[in-house]
Formats: sequence, structure tokens, C-alpha cells
Amino acid sequence: MALLRSATTVAAMTMVSRVLGFVRDMLMASAVGTGMVADAFVVAFRFPNLFRRLFAEGAFNAAFVPLFARRLEGEGQAEAVRFAEEVLAALLSFLLLLSAIAMLAMPWIVYGLAPGFADNPDKMQLTAELTRIAFPYLTFMSLVALLGGILNSLHRFTAAAAAPILLNVVMIVVLAGVMLAGWGNSPETGRALVWGVSAAGLLQFLMLWMALSKAGISLRLRRPAITPGVKRLVSLGIPGLIAGGITQINLLVSTMIASLQDGAASWLYYADRIYQLPLGVIGIAIGVVLLPELSRRLRAGDATGVQSSQNRALEISLLLTVPAAIALMALPFPVIQVLFERGAFGTDDTSATAHALRAFAAGLPAFVMIKVFSPAYFAREDTKTPMWFAMISVAVNIAGALALFPFISYVGVALATTAAGWINALLLALTLSLRGDFTLDDRMRSALPRIVGASLVMGLVLAGLMPVCMPVFDASVHFVLRLVMLAALVATGTAVYFAIAWWSGALNIAALKASLRRK
Repeated sequence: MALLRSATTVAAMTMVSRVLGFVRDMLMASAVGTGMVADAFVVAFRFPNLFRRLFAEGAFNAAFVPLFARRLEGEGQAEAVRFAEEVLAALLSFLLLLSAIAMLAMPWIVYGLAPGFADNPDKMQLTAELTRIAFPYLTFMSLVALLGGILNSLHRFTAAAAAPILLNVVMIVVLAGVMLAGWGNSPETGRALVWGVSAAGLLQFLMLWMALSKAGISLRLRRPAITPGVKRLVSLGIPGLIAGGITQINLLVSTMIASLQDGAASWLYYADRIYQLPLGVIGIAIGVVLLPELSRRLRAGDATGVQSSQNRALEISLLLTVPAAIALMALPFPVIQVLFERGAFGTDDTSATAHALRAFAAGLPAFVMIKVFSPAYFAREDTKTPMWFAMISVAVNIAGALALFPFISYVGVALATTAAGWINALLLALTLSLRGDFTLDDRMRSALPRIVGASLVMGLVLAGLMPVCMPVFDASVHFVLRLVMLAALVATGTAVYFAIAWWSGALNIAALKASLRRK
């Protein structure tokens, strides 16, 4: 199946998940706002979610998929399944050991994650309790990543892409129950939320296990052993763990520093949720599909196909994320105001979160390019180079956040994350180019300046409309009117951008249609 066709399938499922995620966050903002319970939940959820991204998405996307694909193509399905069973046994053993250690060391872990909470013993104690309850999510989601990697290698992308929908459905049900019970901004609400997180992890695991069975594959639980295949996975996975999860590492650093200011962790969380929509729908979808695509073409010796796939992935990503970044920088206040300002989430929270969103949005194209360029290394079983670049990125993020926080507080933390993302993306692209593994083709060189130009014009139009529209974005104005005005601004920006992109040639409709056809 063509790259764009597969990516569209993943993006559609991701879009459903992210829309439901916004419903979830709107309910959470209304129920708990940005106070102690919200801060405790953000940290409690981010810790297992970080390790899920690192041990699961990062390590498996970087190492497991190319190794599984090699066995599938060269040695047949039976040998590939055997390798997957060896990995399952080793992974499950490691996760159970990690969980046991983490449960015992949780107070110290929470202190390391959010040192600013130490001044509030109640917040520290609640965060430790919530993190313990949420921690099983890591085990379930790491197993989900293994099953998803197998399905993706078989070019079955739908089930793995749809699994996150279950998390948001469960959380929406939990929040609806909390609001009906009238628990409000209380520790009981926090406990209900993290129990929902763990339950959702179990449901996602069961969903993918059934999808794998329908694909004709049944995994047996073997005795854990350090086989040659597992050793190779670990040698590739440790660098890939760092490289693939760099965005989450930077967000964790941001949370740690932001914990020094009351409410800042929550402001960064809500801003992160907004810019994660285009990042997830576009960048992650492209990355998920591109890795097995490049792995297959490299095994076949199709150098031309590799270059074409990388260029089309970059073109599609920038065609959609550059205007998204400009739009979020132009409209941060109305986006946050319409989505979150209600209940315990007040006007001051809207203003603070909007500043963080504008800073994060400036890095959106870079975050997406990381997802596009990293598979080119992983498919060649080179996880060390992205790891070194990721470590440089983390150093930039920490230094920048510490330097800027005393002057512009949490906004400096967001700006440091953005700067780190751009440095990581540029290092990845430049090194691929110097190695001869990536070259911009004529179509991409022509499209790039036109994409940027069309996006800037759209941004100017939106910036010009904002002073006229701002009176509508007031808490006293009915929500429906605010929602309609935001939708009108988004529609206007979209129409302006795509009209200019089509007129200038940045948008090649015929070529995109060709990309959607089966090969």
C-alpha cells in the first residue's frame, strides 16, 4: 500500500483519538482546573507515560520493527514469531522488575520528577499515591507497543492506531462519573482518573491481542532468556530508547523545572495537548508507516524508492504542519479559551496556557521532522547517531530552561523545548545529507519555499482578523458563539493557505492522488 494511503489510515485513527482527547481535557479542566489535584495527576500520568514512550514506542520503533521485518522477509513468519515471543518474555520480566522497584522508590521518584512539590507535603503524598496506581499502565502499553510493532510490520496499521481511542473513552466515562458524583477538585477525583488510566491500558492490550489473533499470529509466553535476538534488540534499543523518546524526555525536564511555579505544570500540560494534535495526526502517523516502508525497501536494495519515500514523507509533513504551527502562534488565546476555559479553569489560566502554546507551536515543524528523519536511521539499524543528537537536544533543553526560567518563567521552559527540537531535527537532516542517505529532490526543493510563503500569508491574515474578533472571545459570550467564531477563523485560515498553496504549486493535487493509489 502506498505510503500516503497507510499514513492516512493511521492519521484518521489518531485524529479520532485526539478529538476525544480534547473532550477528555475539556472535562478535566472543568473538573479540576490547574490546582493541586491537576498538578498531581499530570505528574503521576506523565511518569508511566514517559517510560511507555521510551521503552515501548522509542525502543520498538527503533529496533524491533527492522529486526522483525528482516526475519519476516528473509526467514519466514514462523521465525519472526519466535523472535517476537523471545522479546515478549524478556520485556515482561523487565517490566515486572521495574514496576516492583518503582513502587518501593515512589516517594523519591516523585521528588525527582517534581522537586517543587516538596514545599507542599499533601501534594507530594497525593502525587506518589496516584503514580503508584497509574504505574501498571506502563506494563500494558509496552506490551501494546510490541503487538503493534508486529501488526505494523505486517502492514496492518488500523488496530494499533485505534488503540489509544480506548484510553480517551475510558477517561471521558470516568470524568463524567466524577462530575455526576460531585467530587470536583478533590483527591478522590485524582484517584478515579489514575484507576481509569490503568484500566484503559488493560483494554488496549486485549484489543491488540485479538487483532493479532485475527491476523493469524498467536504468541506463546516462553521462559525468559537472553537469546542472540534479544541481545541485538537491546543493543539497538537502548540508543533508540533515548532517540525515539526525546520529546518525552524534554517534556519531563520541562515538568520538573515548571514544578517550581504553582500551576505551571498544568499550563504546560494543556498547551502540550494542543500542539500534540498535529504532531500526532501528521508526524507520528508518518513515522509509524515510514519505518517498515524504509526497512522493506532497504532490504530490497531499492535506493531510489528510499529517497522517494523520504522526500514524500517530508513534503506531506511540512505541507500540513508549517501552516498548523503558524495558525497556533496566531490564535493561541481563542483556541485555549474555547477548549478549556470553564469551571475551575479561569481566564488567568487561559492567558498563561496561551503563552506556552505559542512557544511550543514554534517548534512543531521540528518535532515532526524528527519523526520523519529518525526512521531513516532506525531502518538502517543505526540507533546510536540519533541517540547522540538526542542527548545534545536534552542538554540544550535543560540549559535553556534553567537560563530562561528566572526571566520568563514557564514560557522559557517551553521555548527551550522548542529550541532543542530544532537542533535535533537539523542535526538529523544534515547528517543524513552528508552520508548521502537523503537528498531533497526537485519537487521538494520547489515546494518548500512555497509552503512557507503560503503559511506566512495565512498567518498575517489571521493576525489581522484577531483584533476584530477578540471581543467575541470573552467568558460572558455564549460558548456556541465563541466556538462558531473560532471555527470561522480556522476555516478562513485553511482556505487562504490551500488557495495560495494550490496557486503557487506547493500543493500538487495530481501527485497526492497518485500517492494514494496502490502500488
